[in-house]
Amino acid sequence: MNLDVLIPTYNRSELLKRTLDSLVKARVPAGLSVRVTVVDNNSKDETREVVESYIERHGSLFNYLFEGQQGRSAALNAGIAATDGELIGMIDDDEEIDESWCMRAHSAFSTSDIDFISGSCKPRWGGEQPPWLPKDYPAVIGWIETGDEVKVYGENYDGVLMGGNAVIRRSMLKKVGNYSTSLGRKGNRLLSVEDEDMTERLLAAGARGLYLPDLVIYHYIPPERLTKRYHRRWCFWRAVSLGVRDREHRAPVTYLLGVPRHLYGSAARGLLKAARFARRGTVDPAQRFSGELAMWDLAGFFYGKHFYKAT
Repeated sequence: MNLDVLIPTYNRSELLKRTLDSLVKARVPAGLSVRVTVVDNNSKDETREVVESYIERHGSLFNYLFEGQQGRSAALNAGIAATDGELIGMIDDDEEIDESWCMRAHSAFSTSDIDFISGSCKPRWGGEQPPWLPKDYPAVIGWIETGDEVKVYGENYDGVLMGGNAVIRRSMLKKVGNYSTSLGRKGNRLLSVEDEDMTERLLAAGARGLYLPDLVIYHYIPPERLTKRYHRRWCFWRAVSLGVRDREHRAPVTYLLGVPRHLYGSAARGLLKAARFARRGTVDPAQRFSGELAMWDLAGFFYGKHFYKAT
């Protein structure tokens, strides 16, 4: 069994070292061959030099690939095209895999009739957790833990196949097609939902996927992400991405002015919640900020649906 691990990266050479170190330390079971391809997406820092130093020390484990089209989706697509393993793994350049990650992936595909897997994304805090951190917006910082049970996508699990901790059969990717280059992060612009789009296409094609709680990565949360400004930007641009996608893939819901009506409801409930807290003199910074973020969800979707021009 051959596993190609893809790491799209952009100007994170120092964090990337920790990612690569974790892959060096990973336990690889007999019967699994692992190859890591770092896809440099126009980095201006020392990314290439870092990867080449790992190639010198660890030989064929690592490979360097440059992709000039800006965007995480374009980088992933380039990595998929440049490799040939039957399994394609994906992690991000600010993550470290658990030492058992390769073993758990090998076990899953050896013993189950599945097409893709994902797992837990545990935070590695770069700063103190602020009291206003909203528990109902964990995706902003990439914190995914849903208990200790194995779950089946589309049955008892409605989560997203996160590209920061995923393994997919190449044969299934060929069937559903590449990642959408109109979605996903581009440089410093926080576009997203390429993972939601891929998850929906996989399930529509009949793919079977599992969420494995013991397929673990550790995601670095830098201090700048533990700010309200970052949360507002993330929610706005994620909603922009949803609006862009909705132009071609309308949801089976009721719309108002081109926006799903439930987004107006969520925003209104958020404002009412904040007003109730203020009237009672109750201070719950996490719930209050969560209500504000619902407004950014609405504003971003409206802008993405009607005004944003995808490049």
